[in-house]
Amino acid sequence: MRVFVTGASGFIGRRLIRELIRRGDRVVALTRNRQNLRSSDSERLTVVEGDPTRAGEWQQQLAGCDAVIALAGEPILGQRWNEAFKRRLVDSRVESLKRLYEALAALPEETRPKILASASAIGIYGSRGDEVLDETTQSGAGFTAQLCSDWESGAKALTALGLRVSVLRIGIVLGDGGGVLERMVPAFRAFVGGPIGSGQQYVAWIHLDDIVGIFLMALDEPSVSGVLNLTAPTPVRMRDFAATLGKVLHRPSMVAVPELALKVLLGEGASVVLASQRVLPRRTQELGYRFRFPDLQAALTATLETQK
Repeated sequence: MRVFVTGASGFIGRRLIRELIRRGDRVVALTRNRQNLRSSDSERLTVVEGDPTRAGEWQQQLAGCDAVIALAGEPILGQRWNEAFKRRLVDSRVESLKRLYEALAALPEETRPKILASASAIGIYGSRGDEVLDETTQSGAGFTAQLCSDWESGAKALTALGLRVSVLRIGIVLGDGGGVLERMVPAFRAFVGGPIGSGQQYVAWIHLDDIVGIFLMALDEPSVSGVLNLTAPTPVRMRDFAATLGKVLHRPSMVAVPELALKVLLGEGASVVLASQRVLPRRTQELGYRFRFPDLQAALTATLETQK
């Protein structure tokens, strides 16, 4: 299979490309800066420079690909939120899918990819307290929910071009080299770790290996389309997440991060960290996916072992 990947140099993109190459696929990787993928040296990898939100020569590389994985999106906690940053969050997701649609619509049908696996996020549900959420749950309220809804609409539009489209709502990612642990682990190692906010909010987490596994299922299985939640089947409260992380690191989990401090640091973006999302991957499991890491302690242990 020849797979075109946007957001190729990101936390998930790098790991996914590595697995695609390992299993024998060919990858066309779109990145704004070729140097971002300089460590990926394989004859099966073609690196293309370009901005996914703007039309460019990169769009020509879609011809002859079998599938597209759309991961492009500004990191949602990259900085304190202001109106300009929120605009970047929207454009990096919504505009990139518009450019993808335009490029694919211009291709002859016989050279057009037939599959799209597009990232989304569980932010679409908003903060829902203890309510159990699955793929049938209606979207919530607020900026993040609207952002994800518009993001997904851009992906679903490609069904009009004959693509089999999967929309993959990603939870809190546990993995080496990025994600929430990159921010939390240093504090725990310094004996000042603890829960974020009240600790009562639900955390819908997933190990990076399972994200890769579900994306590959979306490419390989003709029965897979529509919305899938990419979260482990065992969401936990933040206080239990922090306690388990402390246990794995052999550190206490006593120094909570106050909500006020998060709001000062992140502004409106603090709402993402403080949201309570008790998300279950019901449809993902119904389609036959078996989680490699359904247990939080095992997922944390596996991730942190790779950092030693």
